[in-house]
Amino acid sequence: MSRSNVNLLDLPDEILLIILKKLNNIDVLYSFIDINNEHLNSLAYEKIFSDTLNFVSIDNVSAIDQEKLDRFCKVILPKIHENVKCFIFEPISMECILHAADYRNLTELKLFNFTKEDALNYFTNESSLQYIFQEKITNLIIANKDKNVGRGSLENYSRNVYEHILKFFKKLKHLSIIETFNRFYPPLSLCHSPSTIFFSSTLTHLRIKLSTLDDCFYLLDGRLKQLTTFIIEICDTSKSSSIIHNMDDLPNLKCFSLKCYRQINKYDEKILPLLHRMTYLEKLTLYLRIQNRDRFIDNSHIQNEILLYMPHLHSFTFYISTHDDTDDLFRYVPNQDIQRIATNNGHQQCMANIIKYNSSCQAVCSIFSLPFIFDYLEDIGNIFPDTVFKYVTILWVVDVMPFNHEFFFRISRSFPSLDQLHVTSSKLQLSCNMNAFSSDDSQSYSIAKYPHLTLLDVINANIDNVEEFLNETKAYVPCLTKFIIDYNDLKIVTKNFTREETRRNCTKMNKIMSNILVPKKDLYYFPSL
Repeated sequence: MSRSNVNLLDLPDEILLIILKKLNNIDVLYSFIDINNEHLNSLAYEKIFSDTLNFVSIDNVSAIDQEKLDRFCKVILPKIHENVKCFIFEPISMECILHAADYRNLTELKLFNFTKEDALNYFTNESSLQYIFQEKITNLIIANKDKNVGRGSLENYSRNVYEHILKFFKKLKHLSIIETFNRFYPPLSLCHSPSTIFFSSTLTHLRIKLSTLDDCFYLLDGRLKQLTTFIIEICDTSKSSSIIHNMDDLPNLKCFSLKCYRQINKYDEKILPLLHRMTYLEKLTLYLRIQNRDRFIDNSHIQNEILLYMPHLHSFTFYISTHDDTDDLFRYVPNQDIQRIATNNGHQQCMANIIKYNSSCQAVCSIFSLPFIFDYLEDIGNIFPDTVFKYVTILWVVDVMPFNHEFFFRISRSFPSLDQLHVTSSKLQLSCNMNAFSSDDSQSYSIAKYPHLTLLDVINANIDNVEEFLNETKAYVPCLTKFIIDYNDLKIVTKNFTREETRRNCTKMNKIMSNILVPKKDLYYFPSL
């Protein structure tokens, strides 16, 4: 059979465009604009390659190299400036890029590794970029690199950064403050601030972390009347004032997302009345961990106390766990349905309901929608649905009953994206004695594979769980670099740092957090320390 030689450039434009779309826009423009090939040069000028330009590397952390940036600013951007609608870059590259041409259609900026100093240096009336910021930009996304500050400094930070940004960008409609690698950037705090602070007559979309639940009520007191999308995470759930806030309905609000990773006390007094104001809501996301309530949140509560008040709702994603340690609560434990179909305003929705016991007098009931779309999960025990939690990267498992190998094998299959795992379990051992950790143990196990796990916390787990992760015949942890553990457990399971079966899973550990510093004489067992 004869073979014909097909050149890439012989392919139809439609096929070439499909191939080029799989590449980064920056790479397409840098490689094909102003080269000695008219065909590829012409394709690179297509608007799809220049409407959004990302000058941050693929890991969204480091900036583009200087040589490439210079060629863009001097050669490429002046030729495609009419097409650009959105830039993604670090503040250090901002002036060079924005001064390279007149971007008539630019409306959106996404700034990575942003700090308070950047706000003070660039967002001023003396800035040469003032006109672009104030007259062109309607969408601003900031990946905040600053670390959280003390509570006393939050108000100053909020005024100097968040309030300043909202006031400076005069045409802002969309503001999102997100984290970079740091999950704990300073939240917005409006405590004791007048209603003129963080006021906007144009903002329709806000995503931000808030210091307390009260800050949510401040933002919904009328200062952001045009708001249609409100996405928040509450950092401190222990603080709650007695101030009576404006409780008028919110007819413009169509999308609301509330996440509280810490346990909250006043669900019925604060959260429910807030939700009842959102009559016209179309999309709702809730992540709540509730304590000190005399009844568990169950399907009946969701139907009658939430969905009934939102007739326009067509999307409801939730995780709600109720914690209580009163004996009376056990009379109100709902049926443990691992999976059920519920009706949400005429639409069927799959949800799960599980109960676990942290002790003889403390129970946790969790109810959540499926598929599970959150990246954080804290209340899983021995019983959990047979489904894949593909977005969860941080998991806490706790139970009054010990965890066995079968449980961890299920965890590895159900949570394929795990980056951090925290284990708290009964100190009751499943092994009869320390001889169970033997090299000639003939029992075979299915190996639990955690391809992305970088942090493992077993300091509050029993010694069997330490064995589960260190023994290479039971667990595969190729990326494990951080380990939180009781030193004595570590010493026993590794047989005083001589055991071969546990050596491989210790190879990449570069940080061990323990109740005792690992003595220098034992460091050879951890070559990456």
